[in-house]
Amino acid sequence: MFTLTRLENTPPESIDSQIMQMVVDYVTDISMVGIAPSNPLYPLYQFGVGHEVHQYLQAMDGSRGFPVELIVALDDEDPSVVSGFLLYLPVQGDADACSVAYMAVKADQRRHGIARGMVQKMLARYPHAELACFVGKVPYFETMGFQVLGARGPQVLMNTRDHQTEGLLGVIDTLPIYQSVEVRQIHAYLLKQHGKRAMTDAEKQRDRQLDQMTRQARVFVQERLA
Repeated sequence: MFTLTRLENTPPESIDSQIMQMVVDYVTDISMVGIAPSNPLYPLYQFGVGHEVHQYLQAMDGSRGFPVELIVALDDEDPSVVSGFLLYLPVQGDADACSVAYMAVKADQRRHGIARGMVQKMLARYPHAELACFVGKVPYFETMGFQVLGARGPQVLMNTRDHQTEGLLGVIDTLPIYQSVEVRQIHAYLLKQHGKRAMTDAEKQRDRQLDQMTRQARVFVQERLA
């Protein structure tokens, strides 16, 4: 079993480190790119998405000027263990609305209602919620009350209502992360490790996958909303 806790301030290091480990472990599932572990670019996205989540967690102290909240599922047998987390962004100017940024549950803790419990706890506070997911996850979120609104790149935009909020949503600008010295260093290391041709092929593979998922999301939404 598990206990759900909502945090409005930057989590302690013990929780932060476990969340960051989950991001690294499940970056394929939670990133918009859906990068596969077999792709040589995988470590780069582990760092990039991890750094973004870290910035959101740090922003919970109010330093970024927009609200960030976090729900964690703690193991009842060992409350120091984080079984899952849900990071979401309350909308400014709409007290009922929020947007899911990232969610993950440990692989060995799935199918125990943790994700559903975290989402329900979020909806109890913010009933007008939005998220984006890959096509395969749409039926899962529909069981939680979300409905398809449209396509957003390679993902499907879903909402608990038939419209988006008109409030303002503060988000982290990810461009500086992927232009950072750290990312350039990681890329240089991967280039040395795999070679220029393999890295070029990896980028083409990522782009082909993104194009395929984008078409899939668009067709899915067109058929669903027809």
